[in-house]
Amino acid sequence: MSSKALAVAGLVALLSSRLTTCRSPGEGGGDASQPHSEQAVQLKGIDTSSLTARERSDWSESVSHLMSPCPDQAVSRAQCVNENRPCRACQPAVRLLLAEVRRGRTQSQIETSYRDRFSPDRIKNIDLNDTPSKGPANAPIVIVEFADFECPACGATQPLLDQLYEAHQGQVRFFYKHYPLPMHPNADKAARAAVAAMRQGKFWEMHAVLFKNQTALGVENVEKLAQGIGLDMARFRQDRDAEATADFVAKNRKQGEALELTGTPSIFINGRKFSSTGENQAQDLEDWLSLELELTGNGSAPAASVVPVASATPQASAAPAAPAASAAKVAPAAAAGSSRPASSAAKAP
Repeated sequence: MSSKALAVAGLVALLSSRLTTCRSPGEGGGDASQPHSEQAVQLKGIDTSSLTARERSDWSESVSHLMSPCPDQAVSRAQCVNENRPCRACQPAVRLLLAEVRRGRTQSQIETSYRDRFSPDRIKNIDLNDTPSKGPANAPIVIVEFADFECPACGATQPLLDQLYEAHQGQVRFFYKHYPLPMHPNADKAARAAVAAMRQGKFWEMHAVLFKNQTALGVENVEKLAQGIGLDMARFRQDRDAEATADFVAKNRKQGEALELTGTPSIFINGRKFSSTGENQAQDLEDWLSLELELTGNGSAPAASVVPVASATPQASAAPAAPAASAAKVAPAAAAGSSRPASSAAKAP
């Protein structure tokens, strides 16, 4: 038989074989799905009935092999829940895993998300001395934002943070850190203008107008904004141009570099860096905050969702690489799963 005839015969054999579709294990029946049903894990109070066989397998693997978030409970998360171990974070941790599996995350993504949310070594100790803030000093939630007034992503995120703050009045204290990026020519001067306004007790008023006018942050227009919020202009100019103000902004920037920030906005909630898929940043923020309130004993059910004010959020501005030697201090968690930062007492403007 010629080589051409052999090739034709091979093709016919392939087309007549039973392999007509590439099947994902657990999604199309057959023997491949059997291991998933055998590995299914059932937990008290957790409904997994809507999961596919593949998702149930991923879920079962996660809850069976990842350890409890409480260091004094050296068992798997599944065992922690089913045995009602004294660990407040077990149920929330399991629910987080379930949500991650439903989103189609890989095992490595799920494990990273879990460590970011529950591992004690992910808590950063941020110095909040002399940092402008709003909200009660004893609030269970501390949000720290490193941002750039000229960053489009920061401008898009700001209304979401404002809504979150308003929706949780009395439960949140919000701090703002300056992290002007070199790619934005007016960002550093805008930060100095905000510090000058802070010296007159009007930081948040200046914060609001700078973000509303972030495409027009030249010196002349910023002075008009400062005048519009009722600042003493002679004092404003003096404070804006003072070396102490430049040092204040530089100190904030160095703190961000020590935290190895990769862009703006960078948000820390009780010392943990907030991360979002970008698909629904508003809901991710609300979910993170609701879970934190539950972990700190200040809430038991998710609060009402924050409605996004924009259909899409611009991509975060990238920050220059931080020096390798700049490592942020790690603060111990106040309680299992909780992540209140061990920071210095903060002063409101």
